[in-house]
Formats: sequence, structure tokens, C-alpha cells
Amino acid sequence: MKTRLLGGIAALVVAIIGTVMLVFYVQGADKRALANTETEDVYIVQKEIPAGTGVDKFGDSVVKKAIPRSAIAADSVKSLSDLGNKVSSIEFMPGEQVLASRMVDPGSQVGRGRVEVPTGLQEVTVKLDIERVVGGNLQAGDTVGVLLSFKPKDESLPYMTQLSLHKVLVTAVQDGSGSIADPANQTEQTTGGGALNANKNSSTQGTYLVTLARPASDVEKIVFAVEFGAVYLTKEPGDATQGNSGVMTLGKVFR
Repeated sequence: MKTRLLGGIAALVVAIIGTVMLVFYVQGADKRALANTETEDVYIVQKEIPAGTGVDKFGDSVVKKAIPRSAIAADSVKSLSDLGNKVSSIEFMPGEQVLASRMVDPGSQVGRGRVEVPTGLQEVTVKLDIERVVGGNLQAGDTVGVLLSFKPKDESLPYMTQLSLHKVLVTAVQDGSGSIADPANQTEQTTGGGALNANKNSSTQGTYLVTLARPASDVEKIVFAVEFGAVYLTKEPGDATQGNSGVMTLGKVFR
């Protein structure tokens, strides 16, 4: 009995030692693979970074990692401090290198009251009442959440709302007449702190035009909601908690 017990303990110890050795072997695999290769430390994305996120908000979304020089992009970022207060112009995905060419100044202007459209995105403009645009407290360069609501014609189906899109870049804001709101000309007394509010009194019918930059598939969703439902915007900065509770219906409101 003792012999069997000792044998079992010995087998367990050997298994543990073997597992530990395997872990160390795997952890050292990258170093061995790069042993005879020239490498350099660059920043690699390890968590999704939304467009419009400031460098100071990257946090643990990026990690500095040694990779072969032959695989390093020409403008790969080696020091975040070199980027100053720039923001991401596109959505960074895990595994990508942080590139200087994809970082822009927060107020990067391509015209009065407008910001640059990130590569690969399309612009779409929605016309909304002031209560649907955070009381007018929006300006070009902000990021917003987009809620889509629908009231089905079939009365047997419930009304539906969902916070469907997150960290959507606002590229322009205008009043109902089409005049671009210019935050540089605002004062706290006349605007209440918002770029859209700068033209609140001149808005022809209390409506505002907000231009959003988004991939084609999301543009379709926004247009569909404008045509057959309703759209609401939230102000959602880069450090805002992202998520939703699924499709909201009357039954879920009171749970």
C-alpha cells in the first residue's frame, strides 16, 4: 500500500515538474526564435482601441514588444511620448502595430468646424432634434454612441431600442440651415458649452445636422434607422464604459 502511495506521489511530482518545464520552454520559444534575428521594441495593440482615443487613454491596450526589424512598419511607434496628445484616427485591432500615420491631432482640421475622415470610413449625416444630440453639447472630433429604435408596424411585435454603435467619430456639426458650428467662436455665455448650441437660436426648426464617420456596414444601419425608425446619440468619449443590455423592449425595462 505504501509502495503504491509513494509511486503515485512520485508520478505526481514528475508530472508537475514536467508541466513547469514545458511552461518555461514555451515562454522562451519567442526568445529562442529571435536569438539570431535583429529586433526592435515597438508598440503592439493587445486590446481594441476605438477611433478618437487619445494616447493618454491607451493604457494596457498596447504593449511594447520586440519584433524582427524586417517586420516593423516604417512609421511604427517606438515611444508614445513622441505622439504628444494625438488621438487614433482609425480603430486599432489586436495584433496591429501602433503607427504614427494613424494618429492625428485632436483638432486636426480639414475645414472650419470639421475633422479629418479616417482612411476606410464613410461619412453620413443625420438630422436630429437637439434632445437627441446631447442637448447640443457636441462638436467635431467628439465620439458618440448611436442608439437605434424601431416601432414595428406589426402590433404583435414589441418596440425595440439598442445602443448599437460605440465610439463613433463626429466629423462635423451644423445647425438646421447647414451652417457649420465653429467651436473657436464660442463663449460660455452664448453656447452653454456646446458647439451645436452656438447656433441654437439660428437653427431653422430646432434641428441639427451631425456627420458621422463609420464603416459601410454601419452606415447602412444608421440610414435604415433614420428612414424607418429613430436615432439617438450619446456623448461617448474614449474612456467611457462600452456595452449594452441587448435589445431593449418594454418587458425588459421593468425587470
